[in-house]
Amino acid sequence: MSDELAILRRRLDRLEILHRVGKVIHSTLEPRESLQLILGEAVRLMRATSGSICLVNPTTGFLEIEAGLGLPPEARDLRLRVGEGLTGWVARTGRSVVVGDVKADKRYFDLKPGVLSELAVPLRVGDEVRGVLNVDADRAEAFAAEDLELLEDLAAMAAPAIQNTWAFEAARQRAGLLESLVRVSQRLNSTVSLDEALQAITREAQKLMGARMCSLMMLDATGEWLDLRAHHGAGHRYVDKPRLAVDESLLGIVVRRRKPMQVENVQVSGRYQNLDVARDEGLVSLLAVPLLLGERVTGTLNVYTGEPHVFADEEVRTLAAYAELSALALEKARLYDRLMVLEEELRQSERLSGLGLLAAEVAHEIRNPLTVIKMLHHSLDLRFPEGDPRGTDVRIMGEKMDHLNRIVDRVLDFARSSEPERTAVDVNQLLEDMGLLLRPKLRHAGVELQLRCDPGLPRLMGDATQLEQAFLNLALNAVEAMPHGGRLSIRSRVCPPGGGDPKLGARVLVRFRDSGTGIGKEQMERLFTSLLSSTKPRGTGLGLAIVRRVVETHQGDIRCHSRPGHGTAFTLILPVEPS
Repeated sequence: MSDELAILRRRLDRLEILHRVGKVIHSTLEPRESLQLILGEAVRLMRATSGSICLVNPTTGFLEIEAGLGLPPEARDLRLRVGEGLTGWVARTGRSVVVGDVKADKRYFDLKPGVLSELAVPLRVGDEVRGVLNVDADRAEAFAAEDLELLEDLAAMAAPAIQNTWAFEAARQRAGLLESLVRVSQRLNSTVSLDEALQAITREAQKLMGARMCSLMMLDATGEWLDLRAHHGAGHRYVDKPRLAVDESLLGIVVRRRKPMQVENVQVSGRYQNLDVARDEGLVSLLAVPLLLGERVTGTLNVYTGEPHVFADEEVRTLAAYAELSALALEKARLYDRLMVLEEELRQSERLSGLGLLAAEVAHEIRNPLTVIKMLHHSLDLRFPEGDPRGTDVRIMGEKMDHLNRIVDRVLDFARSSEPERTAVDVNQLLEDMGLLLRPKLRHAGVELQLRCDPGLPRLMGDATQLEQAFLNLALNAVEAMPHGGRLSIRSRVCPPGGGDPKLGARVLVRFRDSGTGIGKEQMERLFTSLLSSTKPRGTGLGLAIVRRVVETHQGDIRCHSRPGHGTAFTLILPVEPS
């Protein structure tokens, strides 16, 4: 009877202990604090001198100390492989162990001097061992079978806290990655040129993933080779390595399959082509994801760690999402670079077109005195005897005047060849397309675009290419007039007939208004001239002459209103059906 009473009393004591521990555990919502409280109760109840809770890191696979008591400071940085030491043995086998003399056990890993006994039990979540609960004592044979049972009960109570710790860590990591992803996407959107975008992508990817090095490989025009286009943290040996064949390289697999791929250690991987480079550069684990633009692969984004690392699913998904953003940023930067080329081509076209206008004016001015000279030459009726050399001179003079006249005709014919090829033109669509084309330049210049198009605007008969050139000239001039940013307002609407003139049919009005520096009185006087005497810091100053010529060939009208320091407005009025 007394034995049964003693057993019942021990059970009651254990239940009271577990109840008290349970209350302690649930006194905090912080998983790590909960683990520390469990460990503290375990060390106290076991009359131990030190203890630890080690959890398996789901990313690296190593056992890491999440809670410690009575351990030296350097012990917090300890990482054990599963199977290493008594703790690793418990994690691998899932069995508890009681060691009365650790010096006699070959599995023991000396972490703290003076330890003689150890008790370790597995921490399970479901059927999976997620960690180990250890208590140590500085006396031999310190732990009994009852201590083992109690510690196993404590370990069972710790399972929810462990699950919460893993869930909390995963959520924290996910939140951190998403936050970083948003931040770096904003930085990518702020870059404009292709070179800037490439460098920003690799720099931010290295920070995002906490990697040793990041590189970006792009497919060449043939789609058969991967070339290194940008890197951050790479040494000269990696930079100087040869280009990779898509059909034969490890990264080529990423391109062909269009899926992420990771390698735990490239230094020993038979598929990695540059083992010596990886060893010299200290590159270990690799995660490579494709750069996808729609259904098309343009390259790969690669991150390397400096130590063995198993990339978690969340990390893979994050880098894949970042790669998609990067592909869009690269395409935007490529289009921006193309816009810069088109702008330069437009300026060159402006220059050539202006020279053509100037040549036409010069030819027109030459024709008048040339006509007078020819008339006077014929009226003189110079005749000389046969054999007189002066007769030859007169004949040559007449031939050269005819030659000059033909040259003038050709120049004037060329100038007249710019008559518009009329088709039905949607002015609103031209303006919207131009707005999309100029968006990167406007953002880079700090210019806000306000585009207001009348949905009821009729189509007009005109040359879409010439009108687009005129609109683009006016928009670029407006951006140049706002060196410190500002607002560009473009509006289209139906212009009612003015002045009661019944001959005026339906017309379209397009107005470009900027908040720039404005135009001075002297510039206004020669605003639409085609003479090369512009005071603009860039360009030839012939853009407005071309705009006026386009408007005039469409039988329209252009007006300008400006105040220095208050901006400028150009108004184009174009007939829907020119007569």
